[in-house]
Amino acid sequence: MSMNNSPNVFSDPNLNRFQVNVINENHDYTTQSQGDSDPQHHEETSFANDSNNRLRISYRPGNREAYDNFFQNGDSAKTDGNFHPYDTHSNTYYLKTFGHNTLDAVPKIDYYRNAGSLSGAKMNRPSLMDIHEQLAKNIAVSSGSVDKFTKADVNGLEAEINKDEELKGGFVKFGWVKGVLVRCMLNIWGVMLFIRLSWIIGQAGIGLGVIVICLSVVVTTLTGISMSAICTNGVVRGGGAYYLISRSLGPEFGGSIGLIFAFANAVAVAMYVVGFAETVVELLKSSNAIMVDATNDIRIIGAITVVLLLGISVAGMEWEAKAQVVLLVILLVAIVNFFIGTVIPSNNEKKARGFFNYQASIFAENFGPEFRGDEGFFSVFAIFFPAATGILAGANISGDLEDPQDAIPKGTMLAILLTTIAYLGVAICAAACVVRDATGNINDTVVSGMNCNGSSACALGYDFSSCKTQTCDYGLMNNFQVMSMVSGFGPLITAGIFSATLSSALASLVSAPKVFQALCKDNIYRALHFFAKGYGKNNEPIRGYVLTFFIAMAFILIAELNTIAPIISNFFLASYALINFSCFHASYAKSPGWRPAFRYYNMWVSLFGAVLCCAVMFVINWWAAVITYAIELFLYIYVTYKKPEVNWGSSSQALYYVNAIDTALELTTVDDHVKNFRPQCIVLTGGPMTRPALLDLAHSFTKNNGLCICCEVYTGPRKLCVTEMNSGMATKQAWLTKNKRKAFYAAVAADSFRDGVKSLLQASGLGRMRPNTLVFGFKKNWRHSTAVQVESYMGIIHDAFDFEFGVIIVRISQGFDISQVLQVQEELKKLEQERQVLEATIKDSEFEEAKLGIRGFFTRATKLNITKTMAPKESSITTISSMHMGEFNQRLLEASTQFKKKQGKGTIDVWWLFDDGGLILLIPYILTLRKKWKDCKLRIFTGGKVTRLEEEKLMIASLLRKFRIKFADINIIGDINMKPSKESWKFFEEMIEPYRIHESCKDLTTAEKLKREAPWKITDAELEAFKEKSYRQVRLNELLQEHSRAANLIVLSLPVARKGIISDYLYMAWLEILSKNLPPVLLIRGNHKNVLTFYS
Repeated sequence: MSMNNSPNVFSDPNLNRFQVNVINENHDYTTQSQGDSDPQHHEETSFANDSNNRLRISYRPGNREAYDNFFQNGDSAKTDGNFHPYDTHSNTYYLKTFGHNTLDAVPKIDYYRNAGSLSGAKMNRPSLMDIHEQLAKNIAVSSGSVDKFTKADVNGLEAEINKDEELKGGFVKFGWVKGVLVRCMLNIWGVMLFIRLSWIIGQAGIGLGVIVICLSVVVTTLTGISMSAICTNGVVRGGGAYYLISRSLGPEFGGSIGLIFAFANAVAVAMYVVGFAETVVELLKSSNAIMVDATNDIRIIGAITVVLLLGISVAGMEWEAKAQVVLLVILLVAIVNFFIGTVIPSNNEKKARGFFNYQASIFAENFGPEFRGDEGFFSVFAIFFPAATGILAGANISGDLEDPQDAIPKGTMLAILLTTIAYLGVAICAAACVVRDATGNINDTVVSGMNCNGSSACALGYDFSSCKTQTCDYGLMNNFQVMSMVSGFGPLITAGIFSATLSSALASLVSAPKVFQALCKDNIYRALHFFAKGYGKNNEPIRGYVLTFFIAMAFILIAELNTIAPIISNFFLASYALINFSCFHASYAKSPGWRPAFRYYNMWVSLFGAVLCCAVMFVINWWAAVITYAIELFLYIYVTYKKPEVNWGSSSQALYYVNAIDTALELTTVDDHVKNFRPQCIVLTGGPMTRPALLDLAHSFTKNNGLCICCEVYTGPRKLCVTEMNSGMATKQAWLTKNKRKAFYAAVAADSFRDGVKSLLQASGLGRMRPNTLVFGFKKNWRHSTAVQVESYMGIIHDAFDFEFGVIIVRISQGFDISQVLQVQEELKKLEQERQVLEATIKDSEFEEAKLGIRGFFTRATKLNITKTMAPKESSITTISSMHMGEFNQRLLEASTQFKKKQGKGTIDVWWLFDDGGLILLIPYILTLRKKWKDCKLRIFTGGKVTRLEEEKLMIASLLRKFRIKFADINIIGDINMKPSKESWKFFEEMIEPYRIHESCKDLTTAEKLKREAPWKITDAELEAFKEKSYRQVRLNELLQEHSRAANLIVLSLPVARKGIISDYLYMAWLEILSKNLPPVLLIRGNHKNVLTFYS
């Protein structure tokens, strides 16, 4: 079969099945081969809905003319000379993919990007309709399509330009070593390593000390594993812990933890800077160089340090990264210096201070614990644990990493491993070289014949027994400068302390603004959106830096850091707990979207990690843990209440779905029981905003009580119906949510309205959550409708009864449909927007004229044209406004909101004429439970014999009491079957007159002909057969006028029309006369199955 479209285009013998070629779309194209007898078998399609770079066509030598006529009517195509003939992934107008010209697109990453992706422009693949619908033989590209292509091309070009600018401008992105490993190691190695680790190992001993370190590492390792799983489950943006938690658990958890995590980092800057300042002040003291006093010197040095660190941070991430590398080198040198010092032979001065190099006796002596004072295992653990934190330092700058998915797991886990080895090495080496207590006096040597009692120092020639009765200044338990003493060169340890404090402060100073900026960009706290703006090539959060600077400065100057430190540690632990819980929750939800590339995780291990973090919070400081939880709970409630308009596909959403499915399945195993009956309604509102009163009334007895589905039926051409239906689904459900209507929206496309409702009656609902009641409005215009429309309306009632649905028909005097009002309001809104745009255009032109000076003279013509255009617009607005005010039906608008208002004191009159299972009683009872209807009392009306009025009243009262339904009054109507007044009957006859045949007044042939031509009309025989029923409906209206004219709501038994016996128009006349000139009426008929019971 030939696939040729022109003699030249496909004649190249070198083409293969992946060749991309252009299809000639001009059916008048005269250069087509006359000898080609095969018809065109390719699929003529258009990329009209696709995105950028699709109109690029590759020309081969000799074929240029074949392409010149490709577009007609001035349309043009872009060319790309770089197209490779064998590239199936190129952006071309038509693809000859796998041997066939087709619109189907080959897989490409650009189809899966988000709309705001920074890594590349999003492209739209052809829709299913594009490739499924039959297209015309000759396709012309519309100007609108070309506009779309042009805009898409421009957007794509802008994205490429921005990317080039980033590359040219030195846009800084870090790898896993510089971006994560270095930062995490610097943040984990803190002052604790140099000052407190020796004291911890002295208190706990080598055995328990190693357990303390390992337990801390277990917490951080489990958190690192969970974080690795989350990081590798999709592209990670800036925001670190906040981004990971919010995208996994949702904005409620993310927003609450993000704020306190950013604040914790900001205060941590002050803590680390004060640690640095205290070390400097100690050096000043030893040199007698105190400036004012110790406290104020700390403040002065701290303030200067923070200013310098801020300068490094604001200079850019590149400078900050260089500073971190320098600090890491100093820190590593200091640690190596310590290990070298342990093997350098000790002198007498160091021995007097407890350092004897590696000794097995010292190792054995220090292996067991020796807790002193109020210290114990958990208190020592609480002091050490903050030294193990800092694993989020790399994740916090996730937006500045080249590949966060690869860098964060690799860098974080390796940093935990290396720092753990360092902590264990320093702790064990110190405990193997230094005794717990030493006097520092070189003369405290062992006297000959002295009993050492197992003391290792005594065995090594020194008597430190005096330390048992008094506090000594040296040894593991007493001297915080053990590492300086042991090291080969003491000042390097001081440099290491400086490096540890400054690097941690710098990391926190960068982390806090980055996390805070990501939080503000998501606009969860709208008041903080000011801080979302970034500056420079790296989108630096300068405003966040300044805010962090002021917070840190405030705590340096005024805060009690010893008090705030436990809270800050707990803030970090709360973040760790939520990261672990995020991993568990995402796994537990079993969402198909949870596919982390990091496989070495387990959901139960992550849960254990979360519980462990929470336990550690209370171990460290119970009141700080309580404060942390209280703040987090408050922020969680606040964000939940505000309901930010974000959708991140969180695991919470996935779990809601899983729980809903499980609950629905469990519900199917529960048998129905009359005590658990609740009205579950299909409400034929159309678009829910077009009949708000009908929805409000139905919502009144389904809210928190039953299922409510607002349904709409689209009729007409299938393609248009489906397009309109699909485009409006989300909008209309969102309208229900926004207006706090606990209802679902459902729509169907059908050939007729009745067919659509029939589909809804059969297919709506899920399992036990299936509708049992149909609610719709009375067809007020039935007398002006066609016979087909009336038949369709009546058919819906018959279908509902056939499917054993209860039926509720609602009638209000003004009707329900306010679509015309909404349309006028929408038009006015559009005109107002146009007016504002034109005014803005005029202002811009005036500004440009003033700016151009003398050249503005030439712009006046444009301004005059705009002004002239503006005048008729304003006049048209005025005209439409006046028409709007004249034609606007204020009563209709008021009627549409009548069920939203609180109903005053009054009655709900229930005319319980026929027993339908109790639905006619249950609906008004539920209404009286609502706030809007609670002031309304139930009055019961029912028919009875004139001779037994009291007996029947007592019987009904007894029945209602057994049903536990409160009522204000019971009325037994004994004259229901009386004939109506002549005036009422005359009105009824005049109403049905246009729909009667009057066959009795015509000859037989004419009568039969009329019956065949208009089978829907009312015959004399039918009218005579159901005369008594007609009398009853007219009489009931008289009684309703007499007894219930002032009621807030009338609930009335709906008469049932036998199929094929009672004509549609006669039944509609019954409903019309029943409910005419009355307050709102509910015509109710249950499915004759019990919905009430008096059994317990």
